[in-house]
Amino acid sequence: MKNYLSNWNFMRIIRLVLGIVIIVQGIQAQQWMLVVLGGLFTLMPLFNIGCCGTAGCNTTYSTSKAKNTEDTTYEEVK
Repeated sequence: MKNYLSNWNFMRIIRLVLGIVIIVQGIQAQQWMLVVLGGLFTLMPLFNIGCCGTAGCNTTYSTSKAKNTEDTTYEEVK
């Protein structure tokens, strides 16, 4: 539990507060789609998930050089 609570940052807290506010506003206005949206915004920081949360948008790349590379020589044209 201590490890779970130590990984909170500013944006994670803002998303949680925003989700709770959206849920409350949705209940007050009886707009159930807003309640669902607020639930989504509330679950994202609780489970620490998101589009680019934990390197979700990273792409892998090879660090080794390609095997078929050759030196290119250029000739100046006048």
